[in-house]
Amino acid sequence: MSLATPATAAAPAPDAAVTARPSYRAPIAYAVVALVALLAMPLRTPEGDTRFRLSTDTDFAQIPTFAVPAGPVVWVLVLLAVALAALAFVRTRAGRRTGLWLPVVFGVALLLAFLTFAGAGRAAVIPLTSVATGTLFLATPLIFGALSGVVCERVGIVNIAIEGQLLAGAFIAAVVGSLTASAYMGLVAAPVAGALVGLLLVFFAVRYQVNQIIVGVVLNVLVVGLTSFLFSTVLSEDPGTWNQRQALPVLPIPVLSQIPVIGPILFRQTLLVYLMYVIVIALQVYLFRSRWGLRLRAVGEHPKAADTVGIDVNRTRVRNTLLGSAVAGLGGAFFTVASGLAFGKEMTGGRGFIALAAMILGRWSPKGAVAAALLFGFADNLRTVLGTIGSSVPPQLLLMTPYIVTILAVAGFAGRVRAPAAEGIPYVK
Repeated sequence: MSLATPATAAAPAPDAAVTARPSYRAPIAYAVVALVALLAMPLRTPEGDTRFRLSTDTDFAQIPTFAVPAGPVVWVLVLLAVALAALAFVRTRAGRRTGLWLPVVFGVALLLAFLTFAGAGRAAVIPLTSVATGTLFLATPLIFGALSGVVCERVGIVNIAIEGQLLAGAFIAAVVGSLTASAYMGLVAAPVAGALVGLLLVFFAVRYQVNQIIVGVVLNVLVVGLTSFLFSTVLSEDPGTWNQRQALPVLPIPVLSQIPVIGPILFRQTLLVYLMYVIVIALQVYLFRSRWGLRLRAVGEHPKAADTVGIDVNRTRVRNTLLGSAVAGLGGAFFTVASGLAFGKEMTGGRGFIALAAMILGRWSPKGAVAAALLFGFADNLRTVLGTIGSSVPPQLLLMTPYIVTILAVAGFAGRVRAPAAEGIPYVK
């Protein structure tokens, strides 16, 4: 019997249900956001130009700073967003999926419109390359967390403990990096910490069939309490030994890092970011184009059918949950050794829950999760951008921006999404 037979046979029912009852939640969300942008930006844009810079000083070809008329450009970009919202309604009414390109183009149009609006008539120059570099940097832990969620939930395990895994990875990376005086050793230790948290998750969820959401929440609280206790009693008493700053060096790739625009963004990064590129590409390919990925998805969709063809369901869940948890732990190294910071209490700041939102918005796909994480990364980078151009927006509001965007994205833009059918359901042979 072929493995593809049960997995394929189980797939048409959910697809048919989605086609029969199209959801207008995402088009309505597009329309509301586009309407708010239409009322808030074009009519209030100050007179004058907005100046942008694309090149950095180390690029081998310099692109001159350019200015655009703020008013007309904001109008064009906002009207493009309105047109995309209307297109979303048309495609939904026809029973067609909007795909990944529509929300990406919609988001980019509004982000560029906002930057043009915010810089209108100001002397400051908006460095687009630096904005994109900062966005990728701040999105790095979100991408690792979202990829962890994709692997775990595709195999049927709800991983609410991503926040704890990120925090454990940050803690162990800081301690090991300090003890060995090597940021690279801290980077190696971080995924081990994440996998240990994942081991506790699968021990209770698979062995004793405890509710996976409850286990995840308890593990988050456990890691927060344990790291806070050790920080107060051990790290704070002798920070020179246990919590000394160690930073991963930036490793520019020769020639590629000097390409204008994309060079500084993609090829002037630390080893952690380069590892992220490899993991994203590998998961996207292997999850949907390999035997391992087929088995993993079969266990998450129809474990009984997978068991019928000889797959050990629980063993597959344990192994892949440990893999996903290790990915999250690796992302935790961002907060300490990748950023050159010492460990601090609860320094992940809820990024694990934002990563879960990115996974849902990305529809349990690695490339979709990356796109959503970049959106949240830009929202987090927004306060730096507005500070650069001298915006008068209250800093308290800017601190709330990533979380507001998360709520709006999951509540509206996720649309009708379907989680793996056997997610969160224990399997008894």
